[in-house]
Amino acid sequence: MRVREIHDDGRLKAVELVDEDGPVEVACRFLQYLSDRNFSPNTWRAYGYDLRYLFMFLEEQQLSWQEFMAPTAMDFLSFMRRQESRKSAQRFGLTVIVGGEDGDRRLSPATVHRVLAGVSSFYDWASAVGLYSAESPMERHEDLALARVPDRHQPFTGGASRQRPMRRAVTVKRPLRLPRPLDDDLVEALLTSMTCLRDLAVMLLMLDGGLRPGEVLSLHLQDISYGHRRVVVRKRDDHPRGARPKSRSERVVDLQDPRTLEAVSRYVMGERPVESDSPFVFLVGGNRKTRCEPLSYDAVARMFARRMTALGRRTPDTTPHALRHTHATAMWEGGMRELTLQKRLGHASPESTRVYTRVSDETVLTEYARALESRR
Repeated sequence: MRVREIHDDGRLKAVELVDEDGPVEVACRFLQYLSDRNFSPNTWRAYGYDLRYLFMFLEEQQLSWQEFMAPTAMDFLSFMRRQESRKSAQRFGLTVIVGGEDGDRRLSPATVHRVLAGVSSFYDWASAVGLYSAESPMERHEDLALARVPDRHQPFTGGASRQRPMRRAVTVKRPLRLPRPLDDDLVEALLTSMTCLRDLAVMLLMLDGGLRPGEVLSLHLQDISYGHRRVVVRKRDDHPRGARPKSRSERVVDLQDPRTLEAVSRYVMGERPVESDSPFVFLVGGNRKTRCEPLSYDAVARMFARRMTALGRRTPDTTPHALRHTHATAMWEGGMRELTLQKRLGHASPESTRVYTRVSDETVLTEYARALESRR
């Protein structure tokens, strides 16, 4: 059982689940449905691997996918918790892999949770198109406890809203991780070590603007307004190497720190290949044959890893995305309100922004200092 990706001119055109007899028809139909809904390539690909685990389990249990029922979902959870990770031990992402009893590495709770959600979506789709007659085996029920959490985002209409917090019956507990901002000394050392104008501009857009790596790499020359000191993050799918903004909502990001757009301007005017007709800001450059092609995320990740290694600070948490975490944490600690920070970062939900409020909660710090003082 494997996932086959079909590319055309560097772009992902199709994702198929294939077994020894060829493509798995129902899985391929579902993946095509995701494509029709304009899901991002990364999300599309992830669903393919989610279904791979499902059909591996069905093959082990000698069941057809229509025979997957609610009681079987419990066995599927146990199956997932036994699966070994296929990734290498050294990782550049923020997902944690936990160890097994015999020293092997199991899938992280976050990965298992994502697979369960993917399987739930698959059976919801199968029920909607009439391929699965029973109710979804990944049962969901209203979570009354979560509805009473005071810090949870509440709909504008309150109790009159149809939105209700739901929880799947089969789930796995995940650690609630904090963002990993870089300390000031490391940030200064990183910026000082930059010898390439392109790399410096990329780092500053993430550090001072809070842009995601995909948003930086997707920028067109016309998206930069030097006079207004801002960049426009647009919804695009035209990057030949798959980089794209995560959010589907376009936004304007102001850059009042002069060093950021100054670095971008210096790169565009002095280092970017002048013969290129590409609309993308950041290109491969150098003396390579691909010098006029858009820069890929893998190239940025490798560059960042080399810098961290040279500084002796490379860890699984020191990734390009950590610069965005650093910016968001600094803005919150500097007094930016939660709603405005949400708009600046392009978060669809305030709960995504609220994670940064746990890094430095002024109320907790103030009351802790007061309690400590009262004991003296």
